[in-house]
Amino acid sequence: MREATVKRETKETRVDLHLNLDTPKCEVNTGIGFLDHMLEILAFHGGFGLKVSALGDLNVDCHHTVEDIGIVLGQAFHEAVGDKSGIERYGSFYAPMDEALALVALDISGRPYLAFDAAFEEERVGSFDTCMTVEFLRAFAFHAGITLHVKVLYGSNAHHQIEAIFKAMAHALKIALTQTDGAVLSTKGVL
Repeated sequence: MREATVKRETKETRVDLHLNLDTPKCEVNTGIGFLDHMLEILAFHGGFGLKVSALGDLNVDCHHTVEDIGIVLGQAFHEAVGDKSGIERYGSFYAPMDEALALVALDISGRPYLAFDAAFEEERVGSFDTCMTVEFLRAFAFHAGITLHVKVLYGSNAHHQIEAIFKAMAHALKIALTQTDGAVLSTKGVL
């Protein structure tokens, strides 16, 4: 079973997360409604199970909570994927959301990197600061060991743009995590 449980507690946040790459069931409570919505989208469209409970210093702002959830989710993915044998490894997907279109391409390579190309006209969606999108993705990619490229090709509504990103990432992850009968997909034999 490809799953992991990770907990992180700091002076600013407490995050409890369980990830199951093979059993889709989602229960998310971060204290940030829009982030809950995005994580539910990620799990639903990615076809995996996700349980997240987070308490953070939201009286300050959403930064610490969002970033720490990205860290913990990345750590859980890293643990659940293991040595990366028997998976497709690469995934890419375009996702439209009304007027917005996003592309995500990724490689579960063990080499963390984020290329992010998106601009949001609105500063917030609910209590979620739109600038935290890149922070979440960076924390996730670096702790998961994923090379992640994200581009919003166009769009004018920040909610739609960010939702398109999360849907595209979910489908790209679903493709990359597809199980194969093979070894590690690398000419080196290891990642």
